[in-house]
Amino acid sequence: MSKAAVVILADTESHGDLGRLANAIETAKEFKEADAEVKIIFDGAGVKWIPQLAKEDNKLHNSYKKLKDNIAGVCSYCSNAFGVKNAVISTGVKLLDEFEGHPSLKQYIDKGYQVITF
Repeated sequence: MSKAAVVILADTESHGDLGRLANAIETAKEFKEADAEVKIIFDGAGVKWIPQLAKEDNKLHNSYKKLKDNIAGVCSYCSNAFGVKNAVISTGVKLLDEFEGHPSLKQYIDKGYQVITF
């Protein structure tokens, strides 16, 4: 069985960033629908997406809801650095800080996941 860790680094600033987010979501959906293991990690500027995706009027909100159980979490350090930590906490998505305040991608590689970045 294939295993993927989808890491979303894309910012919220441009149409291209939205495209990278949409591609990440589609990739995660493909793995989920194939009953493969998939974890989604928001890191870097990508942490800013969580508060936006949690809004019901966001056009990707329904996809976000369907994939919420696959979201491993959001970088704690970056959430603070980009000023969205409290907004992320309010969504109930876990803050990740396994390696110096950041998510550990090594743990996924050690478990046989392929890391895909967007």
